[in-house]
Amino acid sequence: MKTVFRTKEAALGQREWSLVDAEGHTLGRLASEVATLLRGKDKPDFTPHVDGGNFVIVINADKIKVSGNKASQKKYYHHTGYIGGIKEISFDSLLKKSPDTVIRKAVKGMLPKGALGHQIINKLKVYAGSEHPHLAQNPVQYQLKFEKIN
Repeated sequence: MKTVFRTKEAALGQREWSLVDAEGHTLGRLASEVATLLRGKDKPDFTPHVDGGNFVIVINADKIKVSGNKASQKKYYHHTGYIGGIKEISFDSLLKKSPDTVIRKAVKGMLPKGALGHQIINKLKVYAGSEHPHLAQNPVQYQLKFEKIN
């Protein structure tokens, strides 16, 4: 048997759109499954150096959950570039301010670093509510493998 590698041109024609509902799901578990879909690791012809994954639409990002005390203790940091310019924001505050950023950061951390990761993260579309502008692409509802948190 020959080993078959997926090419970039072949991957472009096989992209699908998946719709994931984040309501009541755990942040990390949701992010790992979304990263798998984005990379194309669920396909039998997965090739690590080729972007062969699907487009993923995540809705209800504002209804994501975290376990334990992470809601108040988890911090996100960024630096302004000035001396002493480190800024921090808690998970609760960031979820109220920008729920799409929470999911985007979690998924981005699970993707490869470098040019391939930058290319893959652009296929992720995150929306706070249940409405999204991608109805023309006919997204397929993706059922997550993990259970919801009550």
